[in-house]
Amino acid sequence: MQKFNNISLKKYNTFSIDCKCKQLLIVENDADIDWMFSNGIFKQKHLIIGEGSNMLFTQDYDGTVIRMGTKGMHIFNEDADYKYVKAAAGENWSDFVRFCIQNELYGAENLIAIPGLVGSSPVQNIGAYGCEVKDIIYNVEGRNIHDGSNFLLSNEACKFAYRDSIFKNELKEKCLITNVTFRLKKNASFNLSYKQLAEEMSHYSQPYSLQLVADTVEKIRQNKLPDITQIGCAGSFFKNPVVSQEKFEALHQKYENLVHYPAPTGVKLAAGQLIELCGWKEIRRGDVSVYPKQALVIVNWGNATGKEVVDYYCNIIHSVEDKFGVKIEPEVRII
Repeated sequence: MQKFNNISLKKYNTFSIDCKCKQLLIVENDADIDWMFSNGIFKQKHLIIGEGSNMLFTQDYDGTVIRMGTKGMHIFNEDADYKYVKAAAGENWSDFVRFCIQNELYGAENLIAIPGLVGSSPVQNIGAYGCEVKDIIYNVEGRNIHDGSNFLLSNEACKFAYRDSIFKNELKEKCLITNVTFRLKKNASFNLSYKQLAEEMSHYSQPYSLQLVADTVEKIRQNKLPDITQIGCAGSFFKNPVVSQEKFEALHQKYENLVHYPAPTGVKLAAGQLIELCGWKEIRRGDVSVYPKQALVIVNWGNATGKEVVDYYCNIIHSVEDKFGVKIEPEVRII
């Protein structure tokens, strides 16, 4: 285990917010996890992070930050249609997707290049380009914070929903995810339901390859999302709001080009479009703005503080609600 005291978290969060924590622990194996339970780490103020890719620090953290750095991926089982891959929580997410591609396993390729770790993926139920991680998760295992006991949750028990799961609700701050098992298809099967991805893939002759689909997804992402190694951000900052059919029809009469998708409880709107229609692509305050190529993304151009980002995104929320009568919510965790 690596231990640091009074250290800056700037390189441990993709928003590049320069704040400190009292102690940072980087967990490298199961023995480190046992040590934390034996030494009462979870009985003190603590925060578990992956790559810090879906959070915004607004101040110094007066406690212990725990970063998962455990490694390991292997195919451990298969049946007629699927292979099952177990991955440690500390594995980089894109490395996992590449592992699937190298082993000709289908289902994860649309999720390439999403920042973060394997252990974080079920918490947020990460998704992109027509896919969500719930579509390929078989089970999630970890340790209960209060007593150190092991748990194993099936896909159904994780209560996945849009950018949501049991880990953001009943089990919030009550567990440590250690491994995730995924179920991937053995036979060629691609999800091209996302319009832009389908359009890009139509330029190529079939049969498509896993690598081609993943490369195409990466190209689309690079064209509209910032490089987090160069520009501080947390990816998509807001959830896409879902409104009633009646609300959508009223808005659609006024805004004919409103982007929309069917949703189980109504109609899903594109938060980025609503933000852009409010004029936020033209507004920069200090080192904070929305990203010029994608209004759903808020960026730190250099030395923005967490408070400055909070002030900025709160103004966006109020602006969208005033103009459209629609409440948008942050997807990012505010610390």
